Amino acid sequence: MTALLAYCGRRPVRVLARVALLFAVAAATPAHAIDTITVVLDQAKITKLPEGVATIVIGNPLIADITVQPGGLMVVTGKGFGSTNLIALDRAGAVLSERNIEVLPAQDTVAVFRGGARTSYSCTPQCEPRITLGDAPEFFDATVAQSANRAARAAGAAK
Repeated sequence: MTALLAYCGRRPVRVLARVALLFAVAAATPAHAIDTITVVLDQAKITKLPEGVATIVIGNPLIADITVQPGGLMVVTGKGFGSTNLIALDRAGAVLSERNIEVLPAQDTVAVFRGGARTSYSCTPQCEPRITLGDAPEFFDATVAQSANRAARAAGAAK
């Protein structure tokens, strides 16, 4: 603050008032604020679409997926870690909404490292294998195969 006052010379109050006014105007301008949808990997979140949406664009569909539901709702599903964006357009191509989507890891996941190989476990309340992006390929493939085998057997038993 001392450097700013010295630089401003004889009129430090006017300069500081102008700087404060610029910050207040920038903070009050909603057009630059982009809302963030936060979703956990392998989970979904429901949110409302703006009126008149004709097209939805996802920056990176490997991070998040969108499913539009009746009544102006959309389901956002976390597919991969990271962040991407969602743009909602009307029929004329005008941007109605732009939002960031951030996909986070599950809070109940415990990672176990054996050398450079990682395995993941869901610990709610007991620790059971959970496939997570970044797991060792052997663990990942074996866990997926077990899950698929179990699902196939359950479907066969239901017939």
